[in-house]
Amino acid sequence: MKPAALAQRTGRLIASHPFTTGVTLLILVLALITGPVRGPHRPLRGWLGAGAVQLLDGHWWSPFTAVLFTDDLLELIVVLVLTVLLVGVSERLMGTWRTALAFFGTAAVGIVVGALVQVAANDIGELWARNVHGLLVLDAFTAIGGTIMTASAFAGTLWRRRIRVITLLVAIMYLLYSGMPSDLYRLLAVLTGLALGPLLRQTKVTGGWLRSSHHEVRVLLASALTITAVGPVIGLLGSTRYGLLSPVGLLFSNEAPSATSVVERCQAFAVTRECFRELTLERINGLGPVLLSVLPLLVLLVAAYGLLRGRRFAVWLAVAVNGLLALLSALYYGILPIASARPSVSPRYWEVTFILALSTLVPLAMAVLLVVFRRHFTVMPSAKAVRRYLLLLLGTGVGLVAIYVFVGWLQRDTGFTRPIDVSDLLADVLERFVPVSFLRREPVQYLPTTPLATIVYHNIGTVFWLVAIIGAIPAMLGRGLRRRGTTEDAHVRELLHRGGGDAISFMATWPGNSYWFDPIGGGAIAYRVEGRVALTTGGPFGALGPHDGAIQGFARFCDDNGWIPVFYSVEARYTSLFERLGWSTMTVAEETVIRPQLWATTGKKWQDVRSSINRAQRAGISAEWTTFAALPLTSAVQLSDISEQWVAEKDLPEMGFTLGGLDELRDPEVRLMLAVDENGRIEAVTSWLPSYRAGVVVGWTLDFMRRRPDSINGVMEFLIAEAATRMKDDGIEFMSLSAAPLAHTAAAPDGGKDTMDRVLGYLSSSLEPVYGFRSLLKFKQKFQPELHPLIMAYPDPVALPAIGIALVRAYLPELSVRQAATFVRGRG
Repeated sequence: MKPAALAQRTGRLIASHPFTTGVTLLILVLALITGPVRGPHRPLRGWLGAGAVQLLDGHWWSPFTAVLFTDDLLELIVVLVLTVLLVGVSERLMGTWRTALAFFGTAAVGIVVGALVQVAANDIGELWARNVHGLLVLDAFTAIGGTIMTASAFAGTLWRRRIRVITLLVAIMYLLYSGMPSDLYRLLAVLTGLALGPLLRQTKVTGGWLRSSHHEVRVLLASALTITAVGPVIGLLGSTRYGLLSPVGLLFSNEAPSATSVVERCQAFAVTRECFRELTLERINGLGPVLLSVLPLLVLLVAAYGLLRGRRFAVWLAVAVNGLLALLSALYYGILPIASARPSVSPRYWEVTFILALSTLVPLAMAVLLVVFRRHFTVMPSAKAVRRYLLLLLGTGVGLVAIYVFVGWLQRDTGFTRPIDVSDLLADVLERFVPVSFLRREPVQYLPTTPLATIVYHNIGTVFWLVAIIGAIPAMLGRGLRRRGTTEDAHVRELLHRGGGDAISFMATWPGNSYWFDPIGGGAIAYRVEGRVALTTGGPFGALGPHDGAIQGFARFCDDNGWIPVFYSVEARYTSLFERLGWSTMTVAEETVIRPQLWATTGKKWQDVRSSINRAQRAGISAEWTTFAALPLTSAVQLSDISEQWVAEKDLPEMGFTLGGLDELRDPEVRLMLAVDENGRIEAVTSWLPSYRAGVVVGWTLDFMRRRPDSINGVMEFLIAEAATRMKDDGIEFMSLSAAPLAHTAAAPDGGKDTMDRVLGYLSSSLEPVYGFRSLLKFKQKFQPELHPLIMAYPDPVALPAIGIALVRAYLPELSVRQAATFVRGRG
């Protein structure tokens, strides 16, 4: 970009963000005047800073001045960057005067309410309030946090949720692990912004949780796990530690007293605060113990990466580590009944014990969340990989225990502060694997004094956790399974390339499907079992018709397993076969098919489509035919945002079965048609599933359709028209716009409706306000397609209730009880 153009663009940004520009310059100028390196000096600091004492002394202006200064140069740089980015975004979202109100208003409320909490807690003798009563606060992050939380109400559905979840988690972690008054003020400012945003936007505050897709749940849980794992680092890096979970901060001290003197002065029941500190310092005398307290957190970071990749192995790894941390907190801080008795020395000692016990709640809550949402992590590890990892941990643990006992026995007379025996070593060995922060109140029976004993005493736990991390990495990076074997996957794709199926046959590759392979004809049928009903995903594929033998063979297979076979969304040409078998059939959808070689948009019926094409071209929008793997990172992120906004605005979960989501776009055989404006902004996306014959693509089926809420009208018509033109040039035989589930124009035979017709009709009517299947069918009819009925066939009308429930569970596997009740009442 040329300097003149850059200057012009910068000028426009400054003009459109006057508050951000003003407050950034104000913070910078005030820092240069009062001291950018170490912040304002006393007595100016006392006059500008906020706190309980300052407000009691009548410094009413301090909540406003405290958020304009910083404590040091690094903090100043971070504040300036965050002000430009976060306050700037906030001003763009909600305007100048609202941003100014949020910046100073949320900070003032947070500081005043926080100071009142300090005063009240100090009056009743609460330990934390007494420790921080006289501390001064200079903290611009309080105002920034309150501002971005207020602005979240003006953001789109996706970013509103992300901003709120991440901002709240960060604020809570700082309060727990740092515990400065500024951390309390910041959390209160963030909560104030959460309430202020809807008031400024004049929208109703909804208590319900916005719906997330699998992908977004993975992002949010991975973010939450990362923040909770990094939380202890806040305590490690802080110069002062008042947080409820800050004891781990002792690990960064390097003052290690003599092991002998510590044991002599810290015998059981001779417990003082200084004694606890020196015992902990002696326990961390060396690199190994410091790593031992950090490595479990690194395991959680590895698990967070696995969560982003949808790995179920990562879920259970994170649950195991968080559960272990919660158990250790409960055990060593005296919560569990089996915990050993603690010496009663003073009321303050027991208050500290209670505060430390709260550390159980954070990892326990994280573990519970992961268990509750585990269904969103569909990439399953192989049984072999799990066994290998568990055997690796077990073998490493047993081997390290044996080394510790053996070396300790060799050094039993001279290697420790007192003579020991095997029983002493066995009683102590498990604590060698426990992070030191949990042991700070444990009486020490002996400590190592020789180099060999010290190496083993301090490092076997470190080796174990390193092995746990390294061993978990292949499970996070490997291909993984989606409830199927890789051999099956490869065979299914080989059959799909042969052809012989229908327009939705490629959906057989999606997660959740199982396969029955025809031993005679060589084809296959994809199905999923819901309850005792086996629902097929379309008809047979992989072999040329007729498929009578495959259909009858699959029916026998289901009967042998005690399942009710239901052929769902199969072509109507199978109706005569099912009638001969004595089965019932009904139309459940209509596939809309276009012949690209006959594609033309001339005539009155095509007026809407032509108008949409012209409108998009005038707006500078072009169509791109590509794959997900070929997209740059910025485009992939845009697709995720578009999808999440669509999902989050629904009252019911993202649907599955014959409806693909964002994960299905990543298949290398799936093609994308994107609507992109002149600035590279993606306005809409469609995805297309291939249909093969003898290894050659002969047709494409529309699956994924999403657009931005603010995109131009007709952008979808433009994309489908461009796709048809592209397929015409490529010589494609057919282009299927797919079928809208549970929506069709066909009338029931003889004008009547049987029970299943009424069940599916009710299901379609109930889902229409949320998903708009009938509206979708009407939209597709703009393209003058051929309408091909798709049927459902089932052998026993008595099983209709079970089939109806199976269909609901297949399409809405995440449906909650509350949502089911809403669905049953009907919508409309």
